[in-house]
Amino acid sequence: MPDLHVVPSQATSPRAIVGQTEAPWIRWLLITVALGFLGLVLIVPLAAVFTEAFAKGWELYLAALVEEEAWSAIKLTLLIASITVPLNLIFGVAAAWAIAKFQFAGKNLLVTLIDLPFAVSPVISGLIFVLLFGAQGVFAPVLEAYDIQIVYAWPGILLATLFVTFPFVARELIPVMQAQGTEEEEAAISLGASGWQTFWRVTLPNIKWGLLYGVILCNARAMGEFGAVSVVSGHIRGETNTIPLHVEILYNEYNFVAAFAVASLLAVLALFTLVIKSIVEWKSGEHRG
Repeated sequence: MPDLHVVPSQATSPRAIVGQTEAPWIRWLLITVALGFLGLVLIVPLAAVFTEAFAKGWELYLAALVEEEAWSAIKLTLLIASITVPLNLIFGVAAAWAIAKFQFAGKNLLVTLIDLPFAVSPVISGLIFVLLFGAQGVFAPVLEAYDIQIVYAWPGILLATLFVTFPFVARELIPVMQAQGTEEEEAAISLGASGWQTFWRVTLPNIKWGLLYGVILCNARAMGEFGAVSVVSGHIRGETNTIPLHVEILYNEYNFVAAFAVASLLAVLALFTLVIKSIVEWKSGEHRG
């Protein structure tokens, strides 16, 4: 019997199998450009923040963090985030569940409204709240009658932060729930499970990684929001300044060490968010696999 020699086709070659049809020098060029860009816009600024923060030693760094106005900004930022994240979590789960699992009138409108903060500038959204709740705003007479302060107080900061952050959880969950369909929930209900039992034992385990991912992004944006908060806060020292606003004030006063010291807190938050995000993506991929 004659020998049969099979010539490897291009479709089964090692390069084709892994999808690498470009020349090696092109791949290395693209990798170098990508790493160079990341280094320029990410690593270099982060290094500059920490270098300037510790430029005059640990003592001045810690003094900038425990200073009364800085500590007030930190507490206000944590307060706003601690309220914003749970509210967005509840809204995001409810909205994603309704959009992904049910058909109803106004569904497309709801999806559009969820995406609205991505299309509107944060500064414009802050201005809208001033026009609604400010001293000359639409609801000014009612607020004045009941002695309620919203703009230039922490409630206004909360409203502005809620507006710019509420898409994150919903937008992470909608595609996850749509991909899962409704078969498992329908099976659970047909077996006698109640609505809450179906949610806690079927829906929630299936969306937990997407939910955690959305919460992480929401928390990071809530703590780092500047534009909308800047408009509604009034920049009142020790009262309505969040961490980003306090950094701006310190920098404008040429107090660079203190400004970068406080900014390093946000940098640490960003790095921590990236680490948690990577872990969640890895766990999510492992779960799908």
